[in-house]
Amino acid sequence: MADDGTPEGILLSGEENAAVRIKLERDKRGWSTTTLSERLNEAGFDMNPSAVWRIENRKRRINLDEAIGFAEVFGVGLRNFAGPPQLAAKGRAMELIDNVVAAQQATQRAQHAFAQARESFDAYIAEHPDIREEAELMVSNAIAESVMKMNAEIFGPPPDGSVDTDHADAPSDE
Repeated sequence: MADDGTPEGILLSGEENAAVRIKLERDKRGWSTTTLSERLNEAGFDMNPSAVWRIENRKRRINLDEAIGFAEVFGVGLRNFAGPPQLAAKGRAMELIDNVVAAQQATQRAQHAFAQARESFDAYIAEHPDIREEAELMVSNAIAESVMKMNAEIFGPPPDGSVDTDHADAPSDE
């Protein structure tokens, strides 16, 4: 058991990570527990040097408000702050991990929105089979045009002689 009566192993991994991270960040800056305490207090998070030491040494649990305070003082996101220290110490790695997760979530939301839109379209077409062929062609053309525009934004303009989708129907100057 820990000195505060908390059974060993009861701390969450994020809490353990935060304790290690506090010490790493404090040492990296050359701050004492007193200096860190003063910075926390200036930021509006009451903390004495003894509490900083006890959290770092896992003699005391850290609450959410305190974790927010440490993250703010260290200038890192809360998710980064509570992440595995070996990754969290590499701020760029955590930033890139967050970017990958955000992009994956955006992809899932977009796939869900596409599925819903396609279901609605298919249901409407089932009720109006007389416009199926023309509507399907319009959808295919609009998607192809959208993909070409997006590719041009991402990869640059298409090679000479390719179709300019913004002006494909415009009369030629030649």
